[in-house]
Amino acid sequence: MWALKALNLDWTKTSKERVEQLNELDEFRFKAYESSALYKKKMKKWHHTKILKRKFKVGDWVLLYNSRLRLFRKKLKLKWSGPFRVKRVFSNGAIEVEGQEGPAFKVNGQRLKLYFGECQDISLIEVVDMEDA
Repeated sequence: MWALKALNLDWTKTSKERVEQLNELDEFRFKAYESSALYKKKMKKWHHTKILKRKFKVGDWVLLYNSRLRLFRKKLKLKWSGPFRVKRVFSNGAIEVEGQEGPAFKVNGQRLKLYFGECQDISLIEVVDMEDA
């Protein structure tokens, strides 16, 4: 106020300009909010297209993606560890697996893939009687 009086400026004109500037600032803020919401929506859609729908059953053999292992360089690093047996499947995508030694633990289903190799579990080996064949 004192600056307006000292400079002999018109109070009504200055106040109208200031209100217009504030309205313009609100418009910029609203446009930024809209573009941010649009960007988030596009990124969410892109992210959901990258998620694979994987169905596991109890008793399946799976491999676990090991993202934290940094002992070797990329070429020599083993990305998958296991095999593990699926012990329990939860509705939210979590899966409880158990190793051949050690306790069972829960992991995200996106970190698993089916294992089609030879299983090391002795209970799966079927004994065939050679006399019956």
